Parts: sequence; C-alpha cells; structure tokens
Amino acid sequence: MNVALRKPMTIAEFLAWENRQPTKHEFDGAAITAMTGVSGAHSGIQANLVTALGTRLRGKPSRAHGSDLKIEVAGSIRYPDAFVVCTPVGARDHVVRDPVVIFEILSPSTAALDHGRKNEEYRDTPSVQRYVILEQVAMRATVFAREAGRWVGGLHSGAAVLDMPEIGITLPLAELYEDVALAGDDAAADTPQGP
Repeated sequence: MNVALRKPMTIAEFLAWENRQPTKHEFDGAAITAMTGVSGAHSGIQANLVTALGTRLRGKPSRAHGSDLKIEVAGSIRYPDAFVVCTPVGARDHVVRDPVVIFEILSPSTAALDHGRKNEEYRDTPSVQRYVILEQVAMRATVFAREAGRWVGGLHSGAAVLDMPEIGITLPLAELYEDVALAGDDAAADTPQGP
C-alpha cells in the first residue's frame, strides 16, 4: 500500500513515525509504502542468500544483514532483501547509512521500482559499490557495479559466479537458487502440454 503525504516529511520524522507502527514501511521522500509478505520462491532465495553471505564473510570486516534492518540511501529509507556493510553496526542502530553491496529479489509488484528508482538511489549513494537484482522466475541476476566512475550493469545466469571484490567474496548464482521452486516453474506446470 502506497500512502501519499499531505505535507512533506523529513527522514527523521518518518523514522519517528515508523517506530510507532506495527509493520515496516519504506519512504522515498514523498510517499510511504507498507512492506508486504513474500512468495515461497522469494523467501527461499533470500534465506540462501543471507546464509551464503554470512558464511563467506565470517572472519572478515564486512557483515551481511537481511530485510529487518533498514538503510538510508539518497534521501530514502529502504528495506533491501539483503545488504553488506563494512563499518560497525551498533546494537541499538536501526538504520545503516553506508551499505556497500545491496540485493533485491524481484517480485511482480516491485520489478519497476527495483530496476528504476531504487537503482538510481543506490547509484547515487557513494558507499554502494554493487547492486544485485535476483529474479524469482529464473536463475538470473542483473548486477550493477561502479567501474571507472560509471554505473555499469550486466546480466548473469545459470552457472555464473558473481564476483564481489569490494567485499572479497564470490557467490555462485546456483547456490542462491538451491532447493528453490522458481515462480516461473509454476507457470510452466500450469501450461497444457501437447499430445
């Protein structure tokens, strides 16, 4: 649900308001959006992702977080599906302001936002070095990264390994989709087969 504001709200006002709410909300500087539930495919990919990141970052200065901790990027408050931060996060912190790698898992209702506005916000946040968009319908990722001062995107699929030099790890794409029934599989199963 998207709520248009009658009067402008600052980030601080939004954070104070959200602390009084029973559910999570994102804020783009002009509108508030309630966070909703996710599909089985989304949940499976996210669980694999957080596990893979946590295992690979053990003993390193960077830490992975799931979608319960929010980030502030380019004047917005977001709850990415996962992100990595390389500075300490305090025990009482609710907002991270310097994420380095951000992951979003596409849903039909968020695809335009994830590819559009969020991509721009992440690009415009200096600490963000890489943005990974994972699909639910196929084993596929779109990765944007800073290269020689430019924000460059590329598509990866199947046996691809995602290289993340800014946090010193690699992630096999197949590992993120392990034991996950993809949303596209449901559509294929529902399609009538020939004789």
